[in-house]
Amino acid sequence: MRARRLRSGLKGWGGVGAMAVACALAVVFALLLPVVRSPGDPGGTGNGPGGGFGSDSGSGGQGVAHGSQARAAEECTDPEKQTLAPADSDGPAIDAIQGREGEKRKLVVGVDQNSFRWGYRDPNSRGAAQLEGFDIDLVHRIAEDILGDEDAVQFKAIPTDQRIPAIRDGRVDMVVRTMTINCDRLEEVAFSAPYFRTGQQVLAPKSSDITGYDGTLAGKRICTAAGSTALSTLEQDRKDGGLAAGADLSTTVPNQLDCLVRLQLGEVDAVVTDGALAASQAAQDPTVELKGDSFTTEYYGVAMKKDADDLVRRVNRILADWRADETDGWQHSYEEWLSETMDDAAKSRPPAPQYLRKS
Repeated sequence: MRARRLRSGLKGWGGVGAMAVACALAVVFALLLPVVRSPGDPGGTGNGPGGGFGSDSGSGGQGVAHGSQARAAEECTDPEKQTLAPADSDGPAIDAIQGREGEKRKLVVGVDQNSFRWGYRDPNSRGAAQLEGFDIDLVHRIAEDILGDEDAVQFKAIPTDQRIPAIRDGRVDMVVRTMTINCDRLEEVAFSAPYFRTGQQVLAPKSSDITGYDGTLAGKRICTAAGSTALSTLEQDRKDGGLAAGADLSTTVPNQLDCLVRLQLGEVDAVVTDGALAASQAAQDPTVELKGDSFTTEYYGVAMKKDADDLVRRVNRILADWRADETDGWQHSYEEWLSETMDDAAKSRPPAPQYLRKS
């Protein structure tokens, strides 16, 4: 794994002024990283990464080898357990990636570029700021295993609500972007075994009278990311009568960090997102804090096409090795990127995987 770069001063970010600078820099950096667009947008590729992975011939065709996963999605109760056992063997999806030639011989991955310590560009870096963070470490690990070069990666910045369309349209091979495994998503994409445990949590100003996911959210304006688990959870709770009366869910944004900016500008009263992301945002801005405990339990996974069984199995084997590596594995990345922001000891260990039986 690559040598670690020193983290240079982001711990001292704070307040609206610092975040305004950071967000301005994020816009500049966004110009340097390909952005995944909707299929109808100008400049959208829609033809598959590296020339062909998105086609039926390049990925094995729908319904060829993923019967067990399809049945699992239909009968889903524990989504984090609905994945295939690890294996080393190649198949159509891996062959398509390895068969790319020249500069196109790269793993094409959808990531975030502005989630502090998960996938982001350090604005304090000298020269061209490289993507770094916990998710980025995992991407390099996967590229090293499949292509023999940890830097053989084409990163694509991807909005929250474009994660699944980008996979299904073949614009990326996979998404590694703090993506929660859930039953609805299993109907559209396949997931690896979980590599991190988290849960939905409330982020609000320290001065706020909000105390958590409770009655203090009554009448409050809540920001969530479009296409996120947070939004779907809150919408379902509102239908079920579990959301505080009068809570306003009308503010949604393409990327989760935009909610922090809205909060700082006073346009919303609270943010609901994964506790792991909220902890990183609280580390960026000392005027906000997590309120109350997580009110769900969720797991991040690597998302891939439903019929890419060989790729799912290979990623699960890579994750098993990453968890077991005591030198430069999961624990090393956790200590490097997340240990300073996470206050739950249970999150400092990778979740134990469970796999589907062979069909």
